[in-house]
Amino acid sequence: MANHKLIFAGPVGAGKTTAISVLSDIPLVSTDEVASDMTQQKKPKTTVAMDYGLMNLSATERIHLYGTPGQERFDFMWDILTEGGIGLVLLIDNSRANPFQDMHFFLDAFREFIVRTGVVIGISRMDVDPQPKITDYYQELEGFAKKPPVFEVDARNRRDISLLVQALLYSLDPELAGANG
Repeated sequence: MANHKLIFAGPVGAGKTTAISVLSDIPLVSTDEVASDMTQQKKPKTTVAMDYGLMNLSATERIHLYGTPGQERFDFMWDILTEGGIGLVLLIDNSRANPFQDMHFFLDAFREFIVRTGVVIGISRMDVDPQPKITDYYQELEGFAKKPPVFEVDARNRRDISLLVQALLYSLDPELAGANG
């Protein structure tokens, strides 16, 4: 059995837990706790260690899905969770005050991992706030050595998140992505 590991990262409320839950072929393992800081203004619970799901690509291949906590104070988990990972799915909440700042923060925080593997960016909550547009994100990534794919996604929509993961898998290994298609 071939096992792969994908990491989901991004700020609080971007949809990491939801995205993993819609892809997972097993019940989500979550470490959500009652939010005790400014996070509670966005949602009542937040991930404090990780989320975990499993996606079967075929009878012989599967992907372990790990979601990181979005709060910087839990950044020690980021290095632990990325170990052995093949790529990063970065979710950015378009309705936050400065989504570009969030994107740059996480691209920088995961830079070493991204250089070794790959990244794809999903922009969530564009239905809540349509600005900035996807083209604005591409312009914002102008200085990035290898521009990652950027997609508008609804983290609740399995097809959206599946396409996001397929784009990452294809950028890593076209044959791996074909197993999920």
